[in-house]
Amino acid sequence: MNKNMELSKQLLLGLKANDFRHPIDLESTNSLKQLPGLDIAVRSLLGSVAEEFFYLNNIAASVLVGEKQLPDLHNLLLEACRILDLEPPQLYIQQNPVPNAYTFAMRGKKPFMVMHTSLIEMLTPAEIQAVIAHELGHLKCEHGVYLTLANIMVLAAGLLPNWGTMLAQSLQERMLAWVRCAEFSCDRAALLAVQDPKIVMSVLMKLAGGSPSLAPLLNLEAFIDQAKSYDAVSASEMGEMLKGLQTQQLTHPLPVLRAREIDRWASSPDYHNLLKGPKIGYNDKVNAKGEWRNW
Repeated sequence: MNKNMELSKQLLLGLKANDFRHPIDLESTNSLKQLPGLDIAVRSLLGSVAEEFFYLNNIAASVLVGEKQLPDLHNLLLEACRILDLEPPQLYIQQNPVPNAYTFAMRGKKPFMVMHTSLIEMLTPAEIQAVIAHELGHLKCEHGVYLTLANIMVLAAGLLPNWGTMLAQSLQERMLAWVRCAEFSCDRAALLAVQDPKIVMSVLMKLAGGSPSLAPLLNLEAFIDQAKSYDAVSASEMGEMLKGLQTQQLTHPLPVLRAREIDRWASSPDYHNLLKGPKIGYNDKVNAKGEWRNW
């Protein structure tokens, strides 16, 4: 790890989720909390089984990153955790041709994240750290229970088809809508960790149309310009309806819109004030080290 790069970044000791949480994430999470018994149902009916299933799958079929295993990736994780003021979760690398990364976290269990090899192969070290920090954003924002349910829907449906029938279609749509909102907060966490908006936007560009051979050839400025064309579609009622149909079954917002949101937030006073250091009160200083407050 480049020590000069680490020293040039602002450590955000005492950072709280609400310091950077996107407003639509806050609104959507509060709405989800109004569903009676969902939190308990996830843990009692699905949580323990699903978490154990994927944990065992990682142990058997993935590589656990650590000081003696892929130490460069381990250092990227540790640095991002220091900046965002969090305890490091476990990080697994899994051979998979679909570029992806995800996090599992339930009360009482140490969270873990997984990155696919195909994603790592497209990215620079700084971009890999942005992905790691995005996943840490889920932990910082305490998305754990609902995020795990969303991951179960997406990842377990093919492996355990009966789980899909247990979940009502309306709940699935509501969960997917929530996780799309949550992604905007996590993109902000990625920006806070790498502290360069072009790094985060470059990750999103590569997710949209990258490959190991194409990644170095992509033009970031041209990608950001795409958002203007997409926004123009909303000028008509038909365009707005088609946009809704396009996104309602997606687990993430469209990459070009995520890039636009990061570009906007990186220019905001809120972001630049955070880089000066979060405001920490006396009680926060006593226990400033980040912990898993929702476990």
